[in-house]
Amino acid sequence: MAQHNAYVALGSNLNDPLNHLLSALSRLNRSNSWQLVSYSSLYGSKPMGPQDQPDYVNAVCQLETELSAYDLLQSLHDIEDEFGRKRIRHWGERTLDLDLLLFDNETHQKPDLTVPHPGIYERSFVLYPLAEITPALVLPNGKTVTEQAKTLTESGLDVLVYQSSISL
Repeated sequence: MAQHNAYVALGSNLNDPLNHLLSALSRLNRSNSWQLVSYSSLYGSKPMGPQDQPDYVNAVCQLETELSAYDLLQSLHDIEDEFGRKRIRHWGERTLDLDLLLFDNETHQKPDLTVPHPGIYERSFVLYPLAEITPALVLPNGKTVTEQAKTLTESGLDVLVYQSSISL
């Protein structure tokens, strides 16, 4: 079977989000369904949706897998459930959010699978961590991750834990 290259965004803002992300990276590193190739530092960011919720901790990782995009997304949802994810409100607080950003050069526009992720081009909490691990990756819009990150008007991110300090 063919190996696929996937990028996943991680986010948490409930019940010790820093440890949730470290645990999620560890969990992603222990799967038999993929290999964790790389991961970014952990970044702090303001909530994108309702502002009556705690700040987020975000990261991005790269996986290699033989799974299809749909099967990978289902596996990511299973991991969210393991971490107690409740889908209460759109862009609301969460213990763990795992978003499939990119899957090879595939494009999917289905109710339960949208790749590339629709927010990839304007979210600093996605682009900056992605630029950290793969700055020259060409996005579907033809720009590199670094070029796209430079189009953002504000960062709003703080590095909370540098990648070099994370051991899985």
